[in-house]
Amino acid sequence: MKKKVLAVLMAATMVVGLAACGSKEEAEPTPAPAADDAADAESDAADDATTDDAADAEEGDAELIKVGIINNDPSESGYRTANDADLQKMFCEENGYDADFSYSLKNDEQVAAAQKYITDGVNYLLLSAADTAGWDSVLKDAQTAGVKVILFDRVIDADESLYEASIVSDMDKEGQTAVDWLLQQGDDLKVVHIQGHMGSAAQKGRSGALDAAAAEGKLEIVEQQTADWDQQQAMEIVQNVINAKKDFNVIYAENDGMAQGAVEALDAAGISHGVGKDVIIMGFDCNKWALEELKKGNWNYDGQCNPFQASYIDEVIKKLEAGEAIEEKTIILEEKGFDATTITDEDIENYGI
Repeated sequence: MKKKVLAVLMAATMVVGLAACGSKEEAEPTPAPAADDAADAESDAADDATTDDAADAEEGDAELIKVGIINNDPSESGYRTANDADLQKMFCEENGYDADFSYSLKNDEQVAAAQKYITDGVNYLLLSAADTAGWDSVLKDAQTAGVKVILFDRVIDADESLYEASIVSDMDKEGQTAVDWLLQQGDDLKVVHIQGHMGSAAQKGRSGALDAAAAEGKLEIVEQQTADWDQQQAMEIVQNVINAKKDFNVIYAENDGMAQGAVEALDAAGISHGVGKDVIIMGFDCNKWALEELKKGNWNYDGQCNPFQASYIDEVIKKLEAGEAIEEKTIILEEKGFDATTITDEDIENYGI
């Protein structure tokens, strides 16, 4: 449309120019363009506009950074739901990203998804691995293809040269903080240990400190099984322990959902739990509802695991896109543990997910 208006204005200017600057002889009138010629001109203008629009659209698409995001299933836990929502909010077209999300709790499926993203030509591969092992080959493929890898949430057993940055929780510290708290609760600690997905960084970190304390004779683990982050499985594990008449006074569950499953089994059996009661309840992740249970005295301890990592990842990508060096290869998120006797409403508001 702009080109058509400009053409009309130029024609009008030429006519005025001829009248003002021509000879004294009367100029012959300029014939009006034929209908077919006018139609052709309009068609050409429309084609030009369409071409310009297509070029603009193509240029807009080219500006988007292609990202493949591999995460654990959002239904795994409240933590994972919050983590996925944080990533979905950040990695969208409005923020300059063309993102595709893939979910699995199985390492082989995650590796296959990573290989597909590499083949599809993403610029960045963001990874929260189901298992710490088995990533070397596909990350080498990513490096060869020029795909930059950023780890989030969990570490993996791979050379640091294979990824650009790691934005993670210190799972070992989470476990150690929890066990240090537990050892202050008295002697003769008999623990039912409900583990998360075996081989994951969260499971290894939260199990490691407890296993070490047991090996040193500081506490006794009377039962140790994985519930694979699942509330129902955790409930069944504790029901079986109760039915077997095993003596215990601590539930150490590696996420809040499994702790809640354990509590359901205790409630069904009429066993008291919480502050000053028969069984100490410990969970991880700091779901808001779990912190409320702490505040009520129904649970005793909850360890924080920060799910809000997207802004850190975005900052790393922006630096890499600008050609800047990443000063910190590993960014450890600040986290803490909460005690039922000291937790406040402000803690619940600030740290609950």
